[in-house]
Amino acid sequence: MRGPGSVVMIIESSPNNLDLRQGTDAQSERVGGLIFDALVKKDEHYELQPWLATSWEQPDASTWVFHLHDGVRFHDGRPLEAEDVAYTIRSLIDGSLASAKGGSFIAVDKVEVRDRLTVVVHTKHPDAGLLFNMSDGLFGVVPRGSGRDFGLHPIGSGPFRFVSAVQDKEVIVERNHDYWAGMPEVLTGAHRVERITFQVVPDTITSALELEKGSADLASNVVTLDMVHTLEMKRNIEVASGPGSPVVYFTFNVTDPLLRDKRVRQAVASAIDRQAIVEAIWRGQARLANTLLPVGHWAAANDAQMALYPHNVSRAQRLLDEAGFPAGKDGVRIRLTMKTSTDESTRLMAAVLQQQLRTAGIRLDIRSAEFGTFYADVTKGAFQIYALRWIGSNEDPDIFRYAYGTGSFPPKGGNRGRYSNPRVDALLAEAAASEDRAVRRADYVEVQRILADELPSIPMWYPNNEVVHTLRITNVRPRASGNFDFLREAEVTGDVAR
Repeated sequence: MRGPGSVVMIIESSPNNLDLRQGTDAQSERVGGLIFDALVKKDEHYELQPWLATSWEQPDASTWVFHLHDGVRFHDGRPLEAEDVAYTIRSLIDGSLASAKGGSFIAVDKVEVRDRLTVVVHTKHPDAGLLFNMSDGLFGVVPRGSGRDFGLHPIGSGPFRFVSAVQDKEVIVERNHDYWAGMPEVLTGAHRVERITFQVVPDTITSALELEKGSADLASNVVTLDMVHTLEMKRNIEVASGPGSPVVYFTFNVTDPLLRDKRVRQAVASAIDRQAIVEAIWRGQARLANTLLPVGHWAAANDAQMALYPHNVSRAQRLLDEAGFPAGKDGVRIRLTMKTSTDESTRLMAAVLQQQLRTAGIRLDIRSAEFGTFYADVTKGAFQIYALRWIGSNEDPDIFRYAYGTGSFPPKGGNRGRYSNPRVDALLAEAAASEDRAVRRADYVEVQRILADELPSIPMWYPNNEVVHTLRITNVRPRASGNFDFLREAEVTGDVAR
């Protein structure tokens, strides 16, 4: 029997590391975002609002002064103070953690504690993206002294506290009743979500069956869209849907001998019929993407400012001819390998992609592996092409430094394709140093123009958020970022037998 307030939520894979200083995969940031608090919080327009930091100011372009909320406590009762914030930042820049997120703080020179609730961050040069890198999902304040293994038993200050985790099986969290930001009100007869078991179910068919049986209560962006369509016909199931900001993308290893020539990368892009994939796999529940930034973002370039790659097989063949890859007797011009996780939607997408690229003479082999193995290969650069999605981090233009900056090769960042362009680096540095949004936008638009031409990766589409839940769960309001914040306010209407 699952008692009042106890729910089971399906996730596709175990979090890589629940310590938000180290966890960079979606599950780490989503589950970790419930355990930890950040200095600032993104609103629905991706603007940064006060959170642990009640306010901040910049006395000069290279100095940030943060004033902290008083009365915040970690889950073990210790007060959260300026020393903890300072320690968290220092641990990301002093080499004590091998973390890709350290690259987001590379501009930090030193951190000072002015008093119990005041932190001063000094940067080597102006860095306009620093504040975003201290936002929810990307950053979580840890107690001073937390080491490399902290993610095994994380202690945060967020709305839920860590209970236990079993790799490839489950993560359990419980409501923090002493949460400094307060408790949500509940409807008459309903309960707050008090205990969440994040159950790892890699197979989407099994996930759908668990939801249909009521063995699981909800899943966010887990089951394929055709299964969502089938499930919402069931009497005990509802679907909460809305536009999302995460972006699906392909990245090329630009150091690979076959992919070093941008014409080969452009040929791949031209051979893909993205709209057909959206209609076939996403049932139209996604919007095409030509940049990593979400639709409507202030720094996003428009289509007229970038090279575009509409489906054009003839163009793909011409580009391959120019790059020195004529068609063989079997029609094959080039053989490439794409690595993916075992996520069902990704595997279906890859299968369709194989068929589409074949018409241009591109033989694509697919290598799928469980997420840990796949992600390790991606980080090491052991791939030609991989498919993933940016979640949360693409809501700020600093994503271009993190994903394409020369200084962001792993483990210092997410430039896994090893792309390097001095002009892009210079534009990103100029944008980060400017406090003038118009100047920053012009720089970022030029970066997007260069990336669209050189194509180190292909932005594909922005899937809608699809939260499938049983009627036992109410007040489900998905966030555009696809995070799990909706669990703070979601309600439970009764017990269920198990």
